[in-house]
Amino acid sequence: MILLLTVTLPVFLVLGFGYLASWRGWITEPAIDGLMKFAQGFAIPCLLFLAIARLDLAQEFDMALLGSFYAGALAGFAAGLLGARLIFSRSWEDAVAIGFVGLFSNSLLLGLPITERAYGPDALQANFAIIALHSPFCYAVGITAMELARAKGGSLRELPAQVLRGMGRNALILGILMGAAVNLSGLPLPEVLIEALELMARAALPAALFGLGGILHRYRPEGDMRVILYVVAVSLVLHPAVVWGLGSLVGLKVPAFRSAIITAAMAPGVNAYLFASIYGHAKRVAASAVLIGTAASVLSATIWLALLP
Repeated sequence: MILLLTVTLPVFLVLGFGYLASWRGWITEPAIDGLMKFAQGFAIPCLLFLAIARLDLAQEFDMALLGSFYAGALAGFAAGLLGARLIFSRSWEDAVAIGFVGLFSNSLLLGLPITERAYGPDALQANFAIIALHSPFCYAVGITAMELARAKGGSLRELPAQVLRGMGRNALILGILMGAAVNLSGLPLPEVLIEALELMARAALPAALFGLGGILHRYRPEGDMRVILYVVAVSLVLHPAVVWGLGSLVGLKVPAFRSAIITAAMAPGVNAYLFASIYGHAKRVAASAVLIGTAASVLSATIWLALLP
């Protein structure tokens, strides 16, 4: 267990440095916002663009892998939504936002570096296959469910356009789509452009982890503790448990199985709070779940790694 902690702790230490710097006032909130804007709006899209452009789509887009992972994600969404509505008596809009917390694991900022540290950079192909669909899938599910909840039986003619607009404004999705276009077209990229993109990509994860720590400092847990702990348990336990069961059932190969479990076992991503903030529902639950889930991931991720083959 101590050896496995050396895999996960460096990732969380970088995040912790960002938290400490924000807490002590060594970096301002506008600077943290600017850092995250750079990471999520520019550097990470470059990382995703290169990864998807180079991905062997025929080999890595394995239906056993994607089916297992996204069935687990939908189970997390359903458990979060129905639990919030039936156990905690939240409104349908709140329930959708809480369900999104159980749906959206932190595949990029935590899943990638932990998988790389545990199994090396060659183990990331399955992670990138999952990530290629992660934001489009989760936002499509979340936006559709929220618009249905808000419509309350009204007209849904604008629903497809609303979903597409919401997804089209996401820089991560645009980076994925552009990488897929290059991959499928076979278009060669100039070497100088590739080197520039690689420079940006190398800055993506350290900058994003440090910035995430600064953002988490703002999300102090306040009230709603039962529902927060419930959805954190859904995210850290139910999602990876479902993926484990389905992956075992369909005979998922060990490298893909590892990537699927590690990604599923990550804490809710900051996008869970951003989604709640966009719609103005369950923001306190989402923010606190991101903070508490990320802290709990230090232990839970280590346990899942210990259980993996």
